[in-house]
Amino acid sequence: MSTSYTGGCACGAIRYEIKGEPAAMLDCQCRQCQRDSGTGHQSHLVFAAAEVVTKGEPSRWQSTGDGGTVKQRAFCPTCGSPVYMTFPVVPDIFIVTPASLDDPARFRPQLVSWTAAGFPWDHIDPALPAFEKMPPGP
Repeated sequence: MSTSYTGGCACGAIRYEIKGEPAAMLDCQCRQCQRDSGTGHQSHLVFAAAEVVTKGEPSRWQSTGDGGTVKQRAFCPTCGSPVYMTFPVVPDIFIVTPASLDDPARFRPQLVSWTAAGFPWDHIDPALPAFEKMPPGP
């Protein structure tokens, strides 16, 4: 039996608790994730149909990824920390970054997506399966 994944922003104004295991843990090198993280990739824990409870009122902004997916990113209006991401057309998906977890060591990347947008200076684990864009679906 797993324990919940908990986390939030740097100042504590926004918190979440997720009951369930991630469907995927990945590093994404798409241009939008680069801009959002301020570096060469962003890491994600992707939860599907998990029980999620959030506390606090985040600010939100919407963007469109390299593949055309509309994403809504939630961040703390006080400290500016990115906290979670959702997809308006797929409401059962809830994504958090490892740095927002209370225990970031629980993140274990399984793959890398959007390597076509990656930079040579962004060193990712060469042992991970890598995909030029999104990995094929199930």
